[in-house]
Amino acid sequence: MKKIYFCILILTGILQQQEVCGQDLQLSQFYHTPLYRNPALSGIMKGDVRVQTISRSQWNSLANAYKTGSLNVEYKTKAGAGDDYMTWGFQAYYDRAGSADLTGTILMPALNYHKSISESKNRYLSLGFMGGLVQRRFDRSKITTNNQYDNGLDGEDQVKNGYSYWDGSVGLSYNSGIGENENSNMVLGIAYHHFNRPSNSFFADPSVILDPKLVVSADFKLDLNEFSTVAIYSDLLLQGSSSQFIAGLLYGLKLGSLSDEPDYILHGGAFVRLGDAIIPTLKLDYRHFSLGFSYDVNISKLSAKSGGRGGSELSVTYTGFLNKFSSSSYALKCPRF
Repeated sequence: MKKIYFCILILTGILQQQEVCGQDLQLSQFYHTPLYRNPALSGIMKGDVRVQTISRSQWNSLANAYKTGSLNVEYKTKAGAGDDYMTWGFQAYYDRAGSADLTGTILMPALNYHKSISESKNRYLSLGFMGGLVQRRFDRSKITTNNQYDNGLDGEDQVKNGYSYWDGSVGLSYNSGIGENENSNMVLGIAYHHFNRPSNSFFADPSVILDPKLVVSADFKLDLNEFSTVAIYSDLLLQGSSSQFIAGLLYGLKLGSLSDEPDYILHGGAFVRLGDAIIPTLKLDYRHFSLGFSYDVNISKLSAKSGGRGGSELSVTYTGFLNKFSSSSYALKCPRF
């Protein structure tokens, strides 16, 4: 019976992991989860405070569709009397999958230090750390084995209903302006997640560990002319024997009489997760708020079962400045993107 039970759990996990080709979950609007990508990407923004939340519903064509939610909060402040900055952050992540309600909860505080490396240009080297608690559970009452028909018990004494572990990540990023336009920037980053190689099993087996994950990122944002912009985002993920590459762009059109302070910015574009999905994306910026929507068109081997239907995502972002002495609102040099 243990093998049957184990196969059920593994099948649920496999269905979760098909999207990312690895052991971690990821959202299609990955650029709205900077800490989850790389803790050294936190605080690289045009603002002092940023709050971002994403809700995802995946494979609604199948029973018990997967639900995922993400929340990250960042607060950037001056560090000393020079041009250095520090960002305090927090990442929360929730996921529920399958008929057994396999759930994962992640709570991760983060710290990122931005070191200015140029006296005349907006260039920063950032080192970030993130660590916290991860908990995984499932509803045992929703899984049936043959033993339950025999004596009312599932006979799986070695299986835990849930487990938790401490996890850690470290990252490095390089942030620089491009040319003389302060709205044109680039960010390059590399992160190493699960460096403590935590145990990751519902069974009492310490040999089952979560493989470390390497994430290499490259983002670019450019003003094409007075009323249009383009933003390019890309991530390469390597974890165990699996890999994933996702990249795409958003074209932005400024709406309003003033290009420096437009009433709205409407973004449209698409991303590709190689071998898995094409992701049309829309985003609307209004003052300090952004609203984004994307939909995965499934092109993987599961497309025959899903009918090409993948997952929809809705994101909401708030970015603002604080009315205080250490605010970056009037700083000539600060980490921004």
